[in-house]
Amino acid sequence: MATIRDVMHEGIISVEPSSTVAEAATVMGGKHVGSALVMEGDAVLGIFTERDIVRALSQDFDAPGHQVSHWMTADPTMVGPDMSVEDALGLMRAGGFRHLPVRDGDRVVGMVSIRDLAGAGSDPGGAS
Repeated sequence: MATIRDVMHEGIISVEPSSTVAEAATVMGGKHVGSALVMEGDAVLGIFTERDIVRALSQDFDAPGHQVSHWMTADPTMVGPDMSVEDALGLMRAGGFRHLPVRDGDRVVGMVSIRDLAGAGSDPGGAS
């Protein structure tokens, strides 16, 4: 059985809570990722995703200048590296999200996306 450790991307892409939507989008686009953790030092405050960019732009014409802390999801669900791919997929389906930060003890060590899980042989669009 494949685990998160087998499919996750090690390391993290992060922005500060004071970063703007435009700055975060630039970081995410430059790294070719769909999410960034919002961090203050080693503390994870939230997650900012491509969906948040779309939501921000659809609700406010000057959203690119707003801080990501206004649009992020605070206290995101995190998983451990030993969780099974199937359990992570179920968690994503139940929560309606596509990115999970991976925490090993007190330290964030990576990120896993629904695309990563699909690459592990799971079927994210199929029935459970």
